[in-house]
Amino acid sequence: MPSSMEKVSQLAPSNERPDGRGQKLSDRVYGDIVDRIIQREFGEGERLPSEEQLASHYGVSRPIVREALARLRDDALVRSQRGAGSFVQRRPDRAMLEFAPLESLADIQRCFEFRIAVETEAARLAAIKATEEERVALTQALALLEQRIRDNALGVDADFNFHLSIAHATHNRFFSDTLLSLKSAITYGQNLARGLGLRRPERHVPEVQVEHRDIHDAILSEDAERAAFCMQHHLSSSRRRVFEG
Repeated sequence: MPSSMEKVSQLAPSNERPDGRGQKLSDRVYGDIVDRIIQREFGEGERLPSEEQLASHYGVSRPIVREALARLRDDALVRSQRGAGSFVQRRPDRAMLEFAPLESLADIQRCFEFRIAVETEAARLAAIKATEEERVALTQALALLEQRIRDNALGVDADFNFHLSIAHATHNRFFSDTLLSLKSAITYGQNLARGLGLRRPERHVPEVQVEHRDIHDAILSEDAERAAFCMQHHLSSSRRRVFEG
């Protein structure tokens, strides 16, 4: 079995700088390690090369490597053990690469982070401020989403509209404006999550729909704290489902 140093030498050349889209060097390290975990070059339970080894190979500083490893920990793909290094904890579904190029994975993760921050508060405000008309619109959005699932469709349009109806119910246009401005990024992540989920519908579909209904019910019952909790749980779980094996 190749050693950690040998596996470092198998990685792609590392003298790249950020590309025209301004991709961070840590994103490159992150994406490359994700790929090699998926391809089983780094097996579950196996120790990754050290920070120093990775930094030397990629031609970057150790803080950049630490940032990449931190993102891998956030996705529960690796775990760190003090004094021993980082170990592969879980291998993502290989099908992930059919839905998203490696260079997009870091942005998908950041989009989920941003959505958790913004939409958690949107759900809280919607529970307090939603009018009867907006409550009806939210119920209709949930019904459409459930119909898409019964039709065995991706339902990304209905998923986005469900979240947008919550943003409208805040009575603060900046929430809805923000979601609309990020629609392409948000729906890209939703496509990935739902596309992967349809490969294991017996688990994914009921789980997601329970989360949507919990958000809906909390808002309609005017329970602001529960609405915020349910939204945070849903988006965090969606992010987990993207990266789980």
